[in-house]
Amino acid sequence: MISNNLADSPLYAIIDLGSNSFHMMITRQLADSVQVVDKVKRKVRLASGLDENNTLTEQAISRGLECLSFFAERLQEIPTENVRIVATATIRLAKNRNDFIRRANKVLGQNVILLSGEQEAEFIYLGVAHTSCCKEKRFVIDIGGASTELIVGSGLQSKAITSVDIGCVTYNRQFFSDGLLNESNFDLAINAAKKILAPLFSSYQKIGWQSVLGGSGTMQALAEMLMYQNIPTIITSTFLKETQSNLINCQSINKIKLPGLTSERTPVIASGLAILMAIFEIFKIQELQLSSGALREGLLYEMLPCDKKVNIRQRTITSLMQRYHVDTHHSLNVKSQAKSLFESFESTWGLKKDNSYELLLASCDLHEIGLLLEFKHHQKHSAYIIENAELPGFDQADRQLLKAFVQLYKGDIDQSLLNQPVTDSQTASYLLVILRLSVILCRLRKDDVLPQYHSSISDDQTINLCLPTDWLSNHPLISDELTTEEKHLASLGLCVNIQCNI
Repeated sequence: MISNNLADSPLYAIIDLGSNSFHMMITRQLADSVQVVDKVKRKVRLASGLDENNTLTEQAISRGLECLSFFAERLQEIPTENVRIVATATIRLAKNRNDFIRRANKVLGQNVILLSGEQEAEFIYLGVAHTSCCKEKRFVIDIGGASTELIVGSGLQSKAITSVDIGCVTYNRQFFSDGLLNESNFDLAINAAKKILAPLFSSYQKIGWQSVLGGSGTMQALAEMLMYQNIPTIITSTFLKETQSNLINCQSINKIKLPGLTSERTPVIASGLAILMAIFEIFKIQELQLSSGALREGLLYEMLPCDKKVNIRQRTITSLMQRYHVDTHHSLNVKSQAKSLFESFESTWGLKKDNSYELLLASCDLHEIGLLLEFKHHQKHSAYIIENAELPGFDQADRQLLKAFVQLYKGDIDQSLLNQPVTDSQTASYLLVILRLSVILCRLRKDDVLPQYHSSISDDQTINLCLPTDWLSNHPLISDELTTEEKHLASLGLCVNIQCNI
């Protein structure tokens, strides 16, 4: 049964009339976070309906209006003030845009807002900023059907914004109209994009950035291909060249069959790849990570009555803990122990309070989220939730380490799960050990159980937990679990010494 608070929670809708696809996203606020209620996507390919004079054909307009009629039915239950409908690059370019917007407004019963290129880029950046946890300057890339947005910023503040009229649909029509995949077509597309992008390099280089994020269809398609191969979803220049070579081997667009690439994404993957390769080359990018949000999320979060000062990850963690009825008091105790052990071990083990440390603390909060389903397999359930839930603030690489921690916080240790893109396997192992020991020490779920004790590392591989002998005798369950843990940690080349005096 749905609670009254959930049933009464107002809905919010975002509609994005993109150059390639029209999207509708419906959400509501739940536990101080965002829950996606429905998503609808239709391949309208509006940009392919621009003729040589940049006039939208009647056929393209009809495809767009038919899609909007489907969306209009869904909007009837949502307050007008909770709806944002925006149009982007193709409609900006169309000479008959006013005619299309007038007809679209009539179908929807609400007004479509035509975003400028700079406005679109700003909202794209805000979508990334609201859903990605990054304290450094970030370079955000979004390749649309008819435009590409490039933004550098930090926090919620953008510092450089550019929108250029190059997109995967328009480039597909311009450079791959014959349907052939060969070096000549790729070179023409890449060089054309490089010519437009080259003048931007100097100003962007002066600002600088530490990470590169992207979330549009081209990057999502490439990430899906990596995921299919069980490879971390970090897009590198090497992978881009490999994909180009594989596409050329397919010879034509209608013959594309690459592992992990869906048929929906094949028509414009070559043109999108060419643009991304040009961006990598001009801006000397080595790798890119998939972002959790973009334009629609930017529009949504600017509309929601949320506290923008709240840490994105903490908002996500709090929401998950409330949704899955996690024992917050116990998780706080586990986290307190983890912080204490980390400080004791960090110098000897060379640990740092970086992103991996933050993921360790998040795992202290979330390691029991699977208990709501059942106890017997709750670690697997926890891992499944981490892998599949909406987690603003955690990218794909973050998810993998967090998933490993909640899956391995007790019981046998599968060392293959500790090979992580976020950090090296040795550091992942050390952080997992801290989590496992913290959980054991808080086994009785009471504040007053643990005595004052000393913890340290000797010979790099021996963990000393100097608990009083009489206390261990009075708490045989914890004592037995620590003894059992010695056997588990031996698989990591570590041993535990608990029979020492303070």
